Formats: sequence, C-alpha cells, structure tokens
Amino acid sequence: MKLTGLFFGSFNPIHVGHMIIANTMLATGGLDEVWLVVSPQNPFKQRATLLADHHRLEMVRRAVDDNYRLRACDVEMRLPRPSYTSLTLAHLSELYPTRSFCLIMGEDNLASFDRWRNADHILANYRLMVYPRPGSHNCPLASHPNVTMVQTPMMDISSSYIRAQIAAGHDVRYLLTEPVYTYLTEMHFYEPKKPLLNA
Repeated sequence: MKLTGLFFGSFNPIHVGHMIIANTMLATGGLDEVWLVVSPQNPFKQRATLLADHHRLEMVRRAVDDNYRLRACDVEMRLPRPSYTSLTLAHLSELYPTRSFCLIMGEDNLASFDRWRNADHILANYRLMVYPRPGSHNCPLASHPNVTMVQTPMMDISSSYIRAQIAAGHDVRYLLTEPVYTYLTEMHFYEPKKPLLNA
C-alpha cells in the first residue's frame, strides 16, 4: 500500500515553508506521496484575508505541479461542513483502499491533539508524522507508538507574515515558489486597497 501523508492547511498562501516540510517528509519520513489538503473557508468565520477556496487550491496546484509525488487535494471542499479530520480520513480510506493515510502536523498541533474530535480513534488507526515548531517541545504524545517525529528544518515562516508584508508593499518573491508568486501578483491578492478617487 502506498503510504500517503495528508498535510492540511488553509494555504493562504502556500509558501516555501510548506514546500520544504512536504519535501522533507518525502525524503526522510518514508512517505510515497504527500497530498496538500486545502481546508475550506468556514462559513461561520468570514475573514477578509482568506481567499476563496478555488484561488487557494489553484496556488497549491501551481506550487506542486512539477513534483509528481505531491498533490493538491480538494476533498474537504466536497464534504459536509464543518470539516472534521476524522471524517476526512474515513472518507479517503474508503475512496482509496490501496493507500494507507497518515497525518502531517506541526508539534504545536500535536500538543492540542487530544482536543480534536475523535482524537483517540485517529491515533489508534493512523500514523501522525510530526515536524518541529518554534517553541513547541516535550509533548507527551510524542512517545505514542503511532507518532513519528520527523526532523525537518525549523520553519518560522507564516502565511500571515507574508500577507502582512504584501499589504505593506514589500517584496515576498523569495518566500513563495515562482508559479505562486506570479499568480498571486497577477491577481493582486493581499495588496492594500486603493482609496477611491473622488468623482
């Protein structure tokens, strides 16, 4: 069975930190593929900075286009909302019986994993591939037999930082892959709103 890592995120936008983590999971985590699962917009939490689902999905597609072991995944956009990881895992496992799925998450998410819906079921039936996060360490769940700590470069790049830099008019080209930067720039995403001219 192909071991497939599921890397969930809003990817608003997807940046080089995401790509480095995904690629390291392929290189040293023993995964055959990594699917980047774009989380849908929560209809109950409208945020002006969150791009529409299809735009975030398109950026992920462009980011992974040249790597056949990476895939943009829109499964949660086609499932009932709100999205629960346990239901997404069950759906994918039924849809792809020849694949074995595991979760990719940061150590900060592992620290709060016990508060996830059906956390015990997930932990008993799926592997968790965990990468280090600044300020997160000594999580009790790290010693669980279904948890694997994978040493990836410590990524302290965030999508919110990138959005803030764009809003301030700063150049972010080196924080994004070239296809994502081109798309984002052409669409003028996250740029400050220009004042309306008086008639």
